[in-house]
Amino acid sequence: MSTLAITTAREVFDLLRDDLTAIERELGRDAVSSVSTITEIAEYLRGGGGKRIRPSLLLLAARCLGYSGLGMIRLGAVVELVHTATLVHDDIIDGADTRRGRPSANTTWGNEKCVLAGDWLYMQAFHIALEERNFKVLDLLISLTQQMVEGELLQIQMLGRAVSEAEYYDLIFRKTACLFSVSMQLGATLAGANPEQEEALASYGHAVGLAFQIVDDVLDVEQPSEALGKTAGKDAQQQKITFPAVYGLARSREMAEEERQAAHLALQPFDERAERLRELADFIVRRKT
Repeated sequence: MSTLAITTAREVFDLLRDDLTAIERELGRDAVSSVSTITEIAEYLRGGGGKRIRPSLLLLAARCLGYSGLGMIRLGAVVELVHTATLVHDDIIDGADTRRGRPSANTTWGNEKCVLAGDWLYMQAFHIALEERNFKVLDLLISLTQQMVEGELLQIQMLGRAVSEAEYYDLIFRKTACLFSVSMQLGATLAGANPEQEEALASYGHAVGLAFQIVDDVLDVEQPSEALGKTAGKDAQQQKITFPAVYGLARSREMAEEERQAAHLALQPFDERAERLRELADFIVRRKT
């Protein structure tokens, strides 16, 4: 990754530091259940860190349109809870041993407890979202959850065979890009965006989410386990023949670059207000881990 990409990414996260810290505090409060096992699993998952890209997208979308209320903290926690729940279920389905350089939760607590903890995280996310008293927010989250579940089922159906480019794009939209896109839409909704603004921000999230997953799949093929914080080549071992593995790493990087350009194009209506979003798109495409 270029020094410029690293520097601009740090600037983006520095800009959001106070808001992201507030989201971490919100997650700490939200991850508490009267059932101690759920709290233990949720705390373990939260302690695993992560880039917090999805809450960052929501924050940047809201701020791009002039919003700075507490709703973006609550919904930032919501999208991170949804993301965490999907990771728990992914690790169970995949039989993963590690996540972000640590043992996956299911290796410690077992599949049965973890699948229920993942369900609890989903429901907790919706519980917090209800505080906004906004049907548009709930509609977005319900549609998102349906698409992500469909993505998991589609991936299982595709096991053991090569996938077409169209199938690959459909799959990575459902599994990854839809959450990026909805994170942008939630920020836009909080800010009272008009339909054109919301569509532009959703398109940006769509493109950036596709780019993120393409790069992730490329890294799964070419990087050592230590750099990724997970088992390299795990997808291939499980017969999840991703399109980059079939199509070639160089061409796949070009696919990601095309999505970066599409993300920049989607932000044209926002001129300099969206500069941080442009920088985040550049970081996502050019990252090495």
